[in-house]
Amino acid sequence: METVTMSVEGMTCGGCVASVTRVLKAIPGVADVDVTLEPGAAKVSFDSQRTGIPALRSAITEAGYDVVD
Repeated sequence: METVTMSVEGMTCGGCVASVTRVLKAIPGVADVDVTLEPGAAKVSFDSQRTGIPALRSAITEAGYDVVD
């Protein structure tokens, strides 16, 4: 199991946090998600055999938010 924390920009409310949480949890292989509004971050634990950081980034950007390096 791997854990990564990504900075997420564009979240402005609890609904945004819920949206990002929902799209990340929908990815096969994701075990745990903790999204915080301040600071904008998503901490994700996932099975690296089933998914990876590119899929996590893609899910966040497709939901309308930006992942910052």
